[in-house]
Amino acid sequence: MTIKKDSTLGLEKKYFTQAEVCEIVGISRRQVQYWGTTRLISPRFKTKGGHARYSFEDLVSYKAAKKLLDAGISIQRIRKSLIHLQGFLPKVKSPLSELTLVASGDVILVLYENTFFEAISGQEWIIHLSDFQRDVEDWYQRSQRRKQFRRKHLKYGKEANAVKVVEKTRDRMKSL
Repeated sequence: MTIKKDSTLGLEKKYFTQAEVCEIVGISRRQVQYWGTTRLISPRFKTKGGHARYSFEDLVSYKAAKKLLDAGISIQRIRKSLIHLQGFLPKVKSPLSELTLVASGDVILVLYENTFFEAISGQEWIIHLSDFQRDVEDWYQRSQRRKQFRRKHLKYGKEANAVKVVEKTRDRMKSL
C-alpha cells in the first residue's frame, strides 16, 4: 500500500498495488490487467515507474464489477451499461463506485435519486414492492378459491353424470 498526500485537500490517500487489489476483491491478476487495458476500470494513479496504483474507489468499482459478473451479467453488458450510464449521467465519473447497481436477470438496474432505471435503455422501472406483494397474495387466494370451486363442482359433476348414465340405461332397459 502506498500513502500519498492529496495536494488539493492536504489529506493522505491510500493506494493499493495490483496484487493487493486481487487479494482484497477476489479477482485474478489477469482480470485486473484486462479490465485496465479495455478501460472498464482504470487506476487512479501511476508511479514514476509506470506501475498502477488503485484507490479505495477503484476497489469499490472492482468489487461491484465482480458482483455483477457473479450475478450472471456478462462483461460486455457491464461495459455497455457503463457507456450508456456515462451518457445519461455525465456528472457521474465512475458509475461502478458512485451508483447503486442491481443485477436482475441479465439486466442492470440503477438506483439514482430515488428512481430505478435500466442502465442501457434508461427506461424507468416503477414497481412498488408492497403493492406487488399484495397483488400476488390476492392472486394466490383467488387461485385457491378457484381450485376449491372446481374440485367441488367436478366432484358433483362426475356424480351427476354417473346418475344420468344409470338413468339412461334404466330407460333403455324399460323400452326393450
